[in-house]
Amino acid sequence: MEDTRHPHYARHRFPAEVTSYAMWLYFLFPLSLRMVEEMLAARGLLVSHETVRQWALKFGQSFANQIRRRLPAPRDKWHLDEVVISIAGQKHWLWRAVDQHGDRARYSGSESPQCQATKRLLRKLLKKQGSAPRVMITDKLASYGAAKREIMPGVEHRQHRGLNNRAENSPKPTRRRERFKSAGQAQRFLSVHDQVANLFRRPANTDAADHRRSRAQAFQDWTEVTGAAAGF
Repeated sequence: MEDTRHPHYARHRFPAEVTSYAMWLYFLFPLSLRMVEEMLAARGLLVSHETVRQWALKFGQSFANQIRRRLPAPRDKWHLDEVVISIAGQKHWLWRAVDQHGDRARYSGSESPQCQATKRLLRKLLKKQGSAPRVMITDKLASYGAAKREIMPGVEHRQHRGLNNRAENSPKPTRRRERFKSAGQAQRFLSVHDQVANLFRRPANTDAADHRRSRAQAFQDWTEVTGAAAGF
């Protein structure tokens, strides 16, 4: 394995390839820190789970920001949904926004999905995405309609549970990772996880050849973002 010394990893004990591989495992797959430690150990790399955690804190958001700039702009149809998760024995709400091609963004919060909380969600999405959608699809929660009328009055709003399967299915990988200790930790993880997942997501309605090309491009982008390949 080549001992790459990218500027990101100055004064780090391990080569960049190890850090890149660990971050790829942790943020893309439903693995705990200790699982990543064991997978690295199977390859002869003695990296503690605490080191992996520190790498995630140091590099994760920077990687996510670079990936976001590389991905296409969000499409014009948003599917929004919310789900309750438990953090340290308390209820928190996880909000999901998914476009019609599957790219997603999520936000955690301690407030129940009343009108004021929903307004804050829509403002965050507008700021993050840069423009309003053409269509917003939600379930029949009343606060969506009230918030939409104030924040995005010109946007078409469709409320029907069956139309929102895309958003309702999006938290499945996260439900295997729900051992968050705080809402802040959840948000830090999700903000990186969703961008990595968007980068490596398989486009809909593609054949095997297109999927291989898409995956190869994703790995090339990952190498450029992290300064090292996601494997060795």
